[in-house]
Amino acid sequence: VFGLSSVAQVVLGRGDFGQHLSVNLGFGIGVTLGIHAAGGISGAHLNAAITLTHCIFGNLPWRKLPAYLIGQFLGSFTAAATVFGLYYDALYNYTKGNFTVTGPTATASIFSTYPAPYVSLPGAFFTEFTATVMLFLGIQIIHDEKNNGALKGTQALLTGILVLGIGLGMGMNTGYAINPSRDLPPRVFTAIAGWGMEVFTAGHHWWWVPLTAPILGSLAGALIYKLFIDFHNQPVLESGNEKGQAVVETS
Repeated sequence: VFGLSSVAQVVLGRGDFGQHLSVNLGFGIGVTLGIHAAGGISGAHLNAAITLTHCIFGNLPWRKLPAYLIGQFLGSFTAAATVFGLYYDALYNYTKGNFTVTGPTATASIFSTYPAPYVSLPGAFFTEFTATVMLFLGIQIIHDEKNNGALKGTQALLTGILVLGIGLGMGMNTGYAINPSRDLPPRVFTAIAGWGMEVFTAGHHWWWVPLTAPILGSLAGALIYKLFIDFHNQPVLESGNEKGQAVVETS
């Protein structure tokens, strides 16, 4: 809700109610609050790529994967519907009732990511892959109590700042989806709500890239972290083991 509504203000306000920075801040704040809301209950799995990576590496039981994915999909889909309702009048005023994916009054990018016109499909894929590598590495580092982990209670804020940093540095090419759960459900919503099936064909059928590139990027980030950081960590004292367990599932 925070992220999509910040994009809506920038687009529908024609630059008078925010810029690129405000979009990044909106997503960073949303991630921070999402982790605070669900961190103690479920580990705050907000990203399907990271959830799947934790399952592959044995940090999360596979039987929990469907519940996490369904929760992520419903949360993101509901957020898109909420922002659509919140800004329906502004959408209608901006587009004169003609909801389009491309063109001078395109509004589909409020809800899902689309590549910039100058970016090739391989270049866009590499952007999403690299950004997700940095996301996963950052999350692991923040929660690594065997290394130089964040102070207790600051992990959510630092993860939000991490997302902000990714947006500030790697958001120009593709809008930094870095999360299948953030991109696909709103895209499905826009297909239903009036933008049509063009949301799946625009950008050379771009829709599959925010699904696959973040998964591969998350797996690559996990391998890099294991090889260059985790294997070199010093053993923790027995008394510290219990404390470390609480953050294993946090994403």
